[in-house]
Amino acid sequence: MTKGNSTKITDELYQYVLAHNPPLDEVQRGVVATTWEKFPESAGMQSAEEQGPLLAFLVRLTGARHIVELGTFTGFSALSMAQALPADGRLITCDVSQEWTAYGREAWAAAGVADRIDLRIAPALETLRAMPAEPHIDMAYIDADKQNQILYWEELVPRMRPGGLIVTDNTLFHGTVLDESPTGRGASVRAFNEHVAADARMDSVLLAISDGLTLSRKR
Repeated sequence: MTKGNSTKITDELYQYVLAHNPPLDEVQRGVVATTWEKFPESAGMQSAEEQGPLLAFLVRLTGARHIVELGTFTGFSALSMAQALPADGRLITCDVSQEWTAYGREAWAAAGVADRIDLRIAPALETLRAMPAEPHIDMAYIDADKQNQILYWEELVPRMRPGGLIVTDNTLFHGTVLDESPTGRGASVRAFNEHVAADARMDSVLLAISDGLTLSRKR
């Protein structure tokens, strides 16, 4: 099988991509910069810069009003999605760190969207299992610990409305999904990808965006 696209994403080409996407606003840029300044060893967990406009685009495309995010970190992705919600929309975001999410709270307030975001500090599975069981979620973003991804998926899928969208980050996981015998998080991501591909309830595509992004639509 031949590779369909041989374009190499150089640093220069990546900057070209960013320059031709909707630009980050002042608050978004502040979150990105603060994350790298305060948490340089963990900043790689932040959604890539181009994913902010993409998530906002998907919110508007789906007409989402009720979003669930797993993995808040410092709040960049939640901010991007909340800004695209209608005024009466709601985003529930889950994390276990008060320290990281404090920076998100500041940014959401500065952007005027704090009233659209409900931060739940608790294990994400607990938060999901406490939600109504019937389909009611328009869009979900999975960007939390990789070991529990299949469990998150199984809690989310029954709660997604028909046509609802699940976006999952890091589905290439630095290329470790190709390892002959992956271990740790790489093994978890590969198992998750196989699980998603076999799920007849959803239509899914895995895209080579950043560290891999899978879009899954509820049938």
